[in-house]
Amino acid sequence: MEAPHIGHLYTMVLADVLKRWQQLKGKPAFFTTGTDEHGMKIQKAADKEGLPPKSFCDINSLKFRHLADAADISHDFFIRTTDEDHKRAVEQFWTHLKNTPPEGLGLYKGTHEGWYSVSDECFYAEDEVTANVDPQTGRKTTVAADSGSEVEWIKEDTWFFPLSKYKDQLLRFYNENPDWIKPKHRMKEVQNWVENHLEDLSITRPASRLSWGIADPEDKNNTIYVWVDALISYATKAGFGSDWHIGSTEKGLWPADVHVIGKDIVRFHAVYWPAFLMAVGLPLPKKIVCHNHWTMSNRKMSKSLGNVVNPMFALERWSVDPLRYFLMRNGSFNKDMEYSNEVIFAVYVKDLQANIGNLFQRIARVKSAKWSTLEAVQWAQKGFDALQIESPRHAEAYAALKEHLETNPQNFGDQMDEVDLSGAIREIFQLLAQANRFINDTEPWRIVKDKSPEAQMLLNWVIYQSADALRVASILLQPIMPTKSAELLDGLGVKPERRTIEFAEKGKDLDFGTPSKKIPNWTRSRADAQYDSLFPPVPGVELADTEAEANWPASKLHTRQSRVRLATQAITRNAREDEVKEAPR
Repeated sequence: MEAPHIGHLYTMVLADVLKRWQQLKGKPAFFTTGTDEHGMKIQKAADKEGLPPKSFCDINSLKFRHLADAADISHDFFIRTTDEDHKRAVEQFWTHLKNTPPEGLGLYKGTHEGWYSVSDECFYAEDEVTANVDPQTGRKTTVAADSGSEVEWIKEDTWFFPLSKYKDQLLRFYNENPDWIKPKHRMKEVQNWVENHLEDLSITRPASRLSWGIADPEDKNNTIYVWVDALISYATKAGFGSDWHIGSTEKGLWPADVHVIGKDIVRFHAVYWPAFLMAVGLPLPKKIVCHNHWTMSNRKMSKSLGNVVNPMFALERWSVDPLRYFLMRNGSFNKDMEYSNEVIFAVYVKDLQANIGNLFQRIARVKSAKWSTLEAVQWAQKGFDALQIESPRHAEAYAALKEHLETNPQNFGDQMDEVDLSGAIREIFQLLAQANRFINDTEPWRIVKDKSPEAQMLLNWVIYQSADALRVASILLQPIMPTKSAELLDGLGVKPERRTIEFAEKGKDLDFGTPSKKIPNWTRSRADAQYDSLFPPVPGVELADTEAEANWPASKLHTRQSRVRLATQAITRNAREDEVKEAPR
């Protein structure tokens, strides 16, 4: 169990957003996270620290708990695989796996030899390893081709799971459920691996070599393979081993609707886990969402390169919701994702300050207090039937806003259901950008100077349409930015019971709004101009240069500001590329 890194935070936030989305739709949802604490890697790391393994795990597990709390993760269960209820669940599952499956489909004893990675905690086939020479020391090693982790040749007596006998069942399941893994190319990789590389799986280790784990309840000389142990944790918090057992009619919260994982552990979740469940007759999880990794300057993060992002530092620097937003906006299932403070800063300024924050300030925190959302909604209650929109520019601006307000929320929901977070966010910010354009084109600061009844109706119509767009967007953004969305909705005067998905429609709520708030002039010093801003200034360009893009021209990197401009250009370019990739063919 390594210290939390930005990838762990991303997985947590992604799962949390999916849970909150279901709750926003009025569905019960439960979210389990936690720490896998057994195995050779833990045993060796604890040894190195001079600590008993359990004490080592206590310290590290607490770091993950603190990270979850700091990132506003709404988990219902935090499981540690050293918990007693989990140990009992593993023993029950193991005993059934060992003694119950039909002839040829249960465990058998044998001798296993092969290339083993302590870091990855798995064996690799001969064609999955390669020779490696350390460029600095010249030391020759053998490493796993995929992960780069060092492997060693091991020969030992073991219990085997007959994974090869489940080949047809697995392939049939994949063919019948082609969307089981997101993205599709991961499903193809898994199918290819099962078709061409499936071998029986060694699922015990001699206790003499690995003592830190759950022992075979029938033979204490064997320790159960860490990935058997870890995968069962999903079922433990669904009630397996305590509230229900194999053969029970009711299965509590099982099966899981979705597992959220990184690409490095897809084989364990998409091959081993379903085969284990098939062996004991339990239903499989309904979906696996597999994301890519975060890099820095297009290089894999590693301690040796000194480019590992501490997620607690990142949360402190950017604050919780802006970082959650960035991770969901820039996350990807199709390619590795670039973590850069320049990009985060550019996103913060472009999306949060200039788009959503600016719109909120314009309609609900106006300096002059010459209009209010409360008055605008009161006008809307009476209706704008008598309104005459004489300006073609106003009419065109409203037509564009109306179209976005009627289509983008539905598109957002469709994208969320497809677990396309960046696509969903794009829908919301297209709506917000259009609302800002609507304000620009209708110019309420000019209309307010005309005191005629017709102008007053027009003014309140403009403010209401803008506020309604922001209200809808804020409701939909709740799973992604729970705190900032609550502040937005509070600032708009939206009642708590009117923040669910059924109210995320144009004109659905005619009972919100706040009175005008005149901001005193004495607070308007340059340093204090954004004292009440949702997205205040952050230390972005002022900090030291540490994260330059490897492929940016050196001549353009002499200032932090120029790097931010390049980051903004990269954001736009990547968005266009993603739209092309996702366009229907």
